[in-house]
Amino acid sequence: MTRRILDEPPVGLENEPMKSTAMALLLGLLLTPAPAPAQKQGFLEQDEGFVFVENGKEVMFYQRKPKSLDGKFQRANYVHPLYGLDGEILTEDFPADHLHHRGIFWTWHQVIVGEKKIGDPWLATDFSWDVREAKASRVDASSSALKLVVLWKSPSWADGAGHQKPLVRETTTIRVHRAEDDRRKIDFEISLLALENNLKIGGSEDDKGYGGFSPRIRLPEDLRIVGRKGAVEAQMLSVDAGPWLDFSGSFQAGKVSGVAILTHPSLPGFPQRWILRKSRSMQNPVYPGRDPVLLSREKPLVLRYRLVVHRGDAQQARIDQLQREYENEAVPHL
Repeated sequence: MTRRILDEPPVGLENEPMKSTAMALLLGLLLTPAPAPAQKQGFLEQDEGFVFVENGKEVMFYQRKPKSLDGKFQRANYVHPLYGLDGEILTEDFPADHLHHRGIFWTWHQVIVGEKKIGDPWLATDFSWDVREAKASRVDASSSALKLVVLWKSPSWADGAGHQKPLVRETTTIRVHRAEDDRRKIDFEISLLALENNLKIGGSEDDKGYGGFSPRIRLPEDLRIVGRKGAVEAQMLSVDAGPWLDFSGSFQAGKVSGVAILTHPSLPGFPQRWILRKSRSMQNPVYPGRDPVLLSREKPLVLRYRLVVHRGDAQQARIDQLQREYENEAVPHL
């Protein structure tokens, strides 16, 4: 019930006999301020996808419908933009140096059925993501989730009538936590189930082997990459840098903020190696590398990652502590 602050007794009571004690109790009730409303957060559906909003401010956008650049590099099923806690945009889409990169995305160069390579999802050529289901829900008092069912398709894999046959059933859940203590956690759980026999996925076929969960984060000139053992230098090939890395710098003039990528111990080969760049590229905890792995038709491959959007640098945000907490959390059933 909404409470009104009154300057005088309610109409109709001023001429009624009333004991002073009763009047005082009534006025006390009416003059008591209403409790502050809880922070409002959640996913809102829009024409192109879903925006996550907290207290009237946009936090991130999930791209459900296909999006292209003049008909090229068509993509869907990714996050952009991702905003910092002060409204700064942290991700890039269609960057000039790699037009196929897109925000927070998860994809691979190699999708192979038997001996046949099917398109190139990484380059967004001859491949598509059909988002069949999208359901937003409240997980608890401080987080909400978007659960997605996505079918991977390609014109290179069709039936006799020319209809594209789904290759993989992807079930991804994105869970966004309320911002607290100058930090916000965003969880990604990506589940992949093969819909064809002898289907494999793999990263780039060169020595880099990049592929999988790949945030395309804006890279300011003063970018610092920091891990559990301190500063990490980006190299051409993958590096062994531990279970988490933080990317901090001046995403907004005069303010240091950042994004950390945390990896879950349930990942195959945990902790995974990293492909890192200080300019013009994405950051990638590599899985599986250049050698493709077989996807099961019965038991899905599950990949779990957490982003931490924060003010200040990695030490101020206590990223290593958050990684240890992440490793010990019970996996939620969303």
